[in-house]
Amino acid sequence: MNFRKIFYFIIVFAFIFGLIFFASKKNTQTNGIQYVKIAGQIIKVDLALTPESQVQGLSGRASLKEDEGMLFVFGKPDQYSFWMKDMNFPIDIIWLSQDLKVVYVEKDAKPESYPNSFSPAKKAQYVLEVTSGFAEKNNLKEGDSVQFLP
Repeated sequence: MNFRKIFYFIIVFAFIFGLIFFASKKNTQTNGIQYVKIAGQIIKVDLALTPESQVQGLSGRASLKEDEGMLFVFGKPDQYSFWMKDMNFPIDIIWLSQDLKVVYVEKDAKPESYPNSFSPAKKAQYVLEVTSGFAEKNNLKEGDSVQFLP
């Protein structure tokens, strides 16, 4: 093998290794999340990772326990809008930045608010839906830190 072939082989190998490394790093941040620690409380979460699960969300469910929620994980930060289509109970909707800080809270979003939608003024990469009254009860505010737990 000449030097040029070895050089190209090394470049291709490094590129493939980099893709695998960064893809696995992204997955470890979101895959395996079972709980979110927010405002001193531990919330067991269902993950909404795909467009289909994000459209479905909590729609159609009969209820949600106080220590349960749904975490929506998006590929990039943006101003994601949420509505209450086919919801059976009110919720608090909490938008989180890429660095896991609360950027906006919509308290007590009611099913009858549909077709209106709610969205933050700032970009978020994650959205957490919890029972209505959670934010008020736990004095949740913008800037609070959040942790993802296995």
